[in-house]
Amino acid sequence: MRASAAFCLAFAMLLSGPAVAQPYPAKTVRVVIGWPAGGSNDLAGRVVFQKLAEKYGQQFVIDNRPGAAGVLGAEIVARSPADGYTLMVHSTTHVGNPWTYKKLPYDTFKDFVGVASLVGQPGVLVVHPSLPVKNTKELIALAKSRPGQINFSSSGNGSAPHLSMALFMSLSGTNLLHIPYKGGAPAVTAIVSGETQVMIATLSTIITQINAKRVRPFAVSSAQRLKLTPDLPTIAESGVPGYEMNPWVGVFAPGGTPRAIVEQLNAEINRTLQMPDVVQTLATQGSEPWLMTADQFQQRLRADYTKYGELIKLAGVSPE
Repeated sequence: MRASAAFCLAFAMLLSGPAVAQPYPAKTVRVVIGWPAGGSNDLAGRVVFQKLAEKYGQQFVIDNRPGAAGVLGAEIVARSPADGYTLMVHSTTHVGNPWTYKKLPYDTFKDFVGVASLVGQPGVLVVHPSLPVKNTKELIALAKSRPGQINFSSSGNGSAPHLSMALFMSLSGTNLLHIPYKGGAPAVTAIVSGETQVMIATLSTIITQINAKRVRPFAVSSAQRLKLTPDLPTIAESGVPGYEMNPWVGVFAPGGTPRAIVEQLNAEINRTLQMPDVVQTLATQGSEPWLMTADQFQQRLRADYTKYGELIKLAGVSPE
């Protein structure tokens, strides 16, 4: 009888205690992308999170919040609960923004945790067909003869395309006029229309226009030639020795998000990035998967934060 009473008491305590936590994710996850639809951040995020939705049977809803080089979207995520149900897709620009803006509505490191890298973002130096130049050296010569008169577009002040061109101008001794837009897609639209004449665009956002011959590609920003465009030389090969820029796109969560959730997402994202169909889809967009642990990605964030600070000072980019 005593044993029976003890069992009943234990069972009653079990029923009255807290419910067993549901496995993550137990509901819809919001994925904030601080850039417009159609840009490199958006494309990479949609490919990967569609696969995660299929894996978990839960929706990963993409919420594009473009503006201020991703700051508007980042602020939303920084103020969200640290429970894994609000994530952010952002580029290297995220660690460049503290150097570009005098005051941000969040702390870049305390208010976020790096979850996983997604893809590299190699850039391509392109010009509008109306510009009377046939290669990088001719572009540099023309720009030197017309200082401040040739426009270049970017996806926002302090964005990777902006800093890529700022480094180009610094190393080539040229001066082009910066025209910032709210994301890669509108910046590409501007150069296709002839509103601007030059751009170092991420390959994923410009590849369609290159194939359609709406822009003229000259060189890639990476240290080596790309598999997708093997005939294009690097910018360093084309008359700007020492030039190299290879930004990335990654996934973030609000600071304080449980480590178990971060590790789970990291493992699943890395698994997804190795799927043959995902690799192929990203390749057609001009992107290559970057696999990193959460700790490795966090180390990359710190290293690129320092690099971007030095680059912004070198290029003379004034904080807003």
